[in-house]
Amino acid sequence: MEKFIVEISARHIHVTDAQVEILFGEGHKLTPKKNLSQPGQFACEEKLTIVGPRGELKASILGPTRKAAQVELSLTDARTLGVEALIRESGDIEGTNGIKLIGPAGEIELEKGVIAAKRHIHMTPADAEVYGVNNGDIVNVKVETENRSLVFGDTVVRVREDFALAMHIDTDEGNAAGIKGSALGEIVK
Repeated sequence: MEKFIVEISARHIHVTDAQVEILFGEGHKLTPKKNLSQPGQFACEEKLTIVGPRGELKASILGPTRKAAQVELSLTDARTLGVEALIRESGDIEGTNGIKLIGPAGEIELEKGVIAAKRHIHMTPADAEVYGVNNGDIVNVKVETENRSLVFGDTVVRVREDFALAMHIDTDEGNAAGIKGSALGEIVK
């Protein structure tokens, strides 16, 4: 089976256009810093402070803006902040906890949106055909690294025409496998 890139997705925040103006000032637009592996996605120059009951952390905003705010944390980040992060697919924020975000021009209290992103593989329909999987399938992915190789179970396959082939895991998962930057993975039965 062909291998694909496995990338670590560090803590980050997605916000709406209206929230950008509250946090950074009227008329402010996000400033792209670096393109990400998924087409049209980018890390921004802008950072926010995430404030929980037990602590605070800084995190970058990812663009473009979205219809709803979302704060993606590792479980270690969530413990540091004192908030529970439910393991969810991106965008599935109903019933999740909220948190405070502070920017240079203002702050907002989110009612919901804190998640630990479920590990996932982005694929195009053509990629899914090559790997013999469908959107929503749950697979195991073997990642070989020096002295810390492991198999990630419960990995959801996400298929969309505008995706690029890549698996995303959080920093806790990357550290468990000893991944420095990125690694290669393969679907195993």
